[in-house]
Amino acid sequence: MGLILLGMVLALLLPILVACNSTDVWHRLAAFASVSTKVAILMLAVSVVRDDWMLGIVGVIVLSVGNSAVMLLANLLRGVDR
Repeated sequence: MGLILLGMVLALLLPILVACNSTDVWHRLAAFASVSTKVAILMLAVSVVRDDWMLGIVGVIVLSVGNSAVMLLANLLRGVDR
């Protein structure tokens, strides 16, 4: 299970690298949405390993609400660009 968590952390670094290198707002939003999804799934995996229901609930809330907030921000930025 430790190797799976290490692989998840390494996969988390790729969108952070894209967000740092890109100047386009849409690429950064997509990278941050990917980061939030991966962090939520990582939280769920850690909650299974630790047998911690509270951490799992927070992971589910971040997974369900986090991406909708990013999409609302994207629509707001699209309206500002026009």
